[in-house]
Amino acid sequence: MGAAFLMATSAIGPGFLTQTTVFTQSLAASFGFVILISVILDIFAQTNVWRIIAVSERRGQDIANMVFPGLGYVLAALIVIGGLAFNIGNIAGAGLGLNAMLGISPITGALISAVIAILIFVVKEAGKAMDRFTQIAGFVMIGLMIYVAFTTSPPVGEAVVKTFAPDKIDIIAIVTLVGGTVGGYITFAGGHRLLDAGVKGVGALPEVTKSSVVGILITSVMRIALFLAVLGVVAKGLPIDPDNPPASVFQLAAGNIGYKIFGVVMWAAAITSVVGAAYTSVSFVRTFSEKINQKANWIIIGFIVVSTLCFVVIGKPVKVLILVGALNGLILPIALGTLLIAAYKKSIVGDYKHPLWLTISGIFVVVVMALMGGYTIVTQLPLLFK
Repeated sequence: MGAAFLMATSAIGPGFLTQTTVFTQSLAASFGFVILISVILDIFAQTNVWRIIAVSERRGQDIANMVFPGLGYVLAALIVIGGLAFNIGNIAGAGLGLNAMLGISPITGALISAVIAILIFVVKEAGKAMDRFTQIAGFVMIGLMIYVAFTTSPPVGEAVVKTFAPDKIDIIAIVTLVGGTVGGYITFAGGHRLLDAGVKGVGALPEVTKSSVVGILITSVMRIALFLAVLGVVAKGLPIDPDNPPASVFQLAAGNIGYKIFGVVMWAAAITSVVGAAYTSVSFVRTFSEKINQKANWIIIGFIVVSTLCFVVIGKPVKVLILVGALNGLILPIALGTLLIAAYKKSIVGDYKHPLWLTISGIFVVVVMALMGGYTIVTQLPLLFK
């Protein structure tokens, strides 16, 4: 459960709240179909990754190096750079959450949030503290989100129908949701956490598979609740503020109390993403050196400090986030493709036989995400040089 919640709360960040709100505005009830397809692709991707990590008893970067020498270092670099850039956005989101909750400035809120995140890794049993923190935050977010969804009285019947018979299909929305749920470091967050907790080997596969699916389902419950909340507001014809769509939805749904609830949800989503990004990014370099491994918690703390300083000093560098977002879209096909090759190498997985349906579904996700990730790079790179 700790691994499932670490993955889920890493995926549910400030971007998750904004993307879900904006896509629901544009697609209305048909966004249910996007959620359904993305959940299926997410489960295919994550189940493959977690099972292969568990069976090989190695982290993603080490598997990649065994498949193609040096690839693990490239993958680690992409994960760390992407994790750092997105953590700047997560820290900013935490600051905005406390701003909405308590009325303090976003920078002060960001600094307070960074201290709380750091304290998790200062305690002796950092892993257990992280598990407990993400579980509590996850339950709070989902509970509040379901409450807000009820207050908007969404057209649930229409949402169910359009989930299976949409008026329109938005491919980019599907890819954005998949990339935001299992892209970049997020795919590996729970898998690496299970290794650290000693849940590994062929005998642990039932637990690993269950945990990987539960992680996606937790994320999906949150996304569905937010989708219904926004749909209820859209169905009433209420205007959503384009400058801060999720905050606007909460406020329209439940007045000032709704805005305070937005603050709590935004802060919980952001702070858990800060923890998840820092933990997973550092897990990608800790096997390269015993010194790094021994000082892992302190490096995680340093990672959070650097992210916070970047936000406080220079704000959110939008162009950098655009580029890293595009690169993040390519991490999933590279990582998943590499692990699928590893699943058929005896030197990595021994006598383990990877299920054919998982291989086929994994290849499908690799091809789809590679094409769309490439499209994103081609369209977004020119924006950096304008």
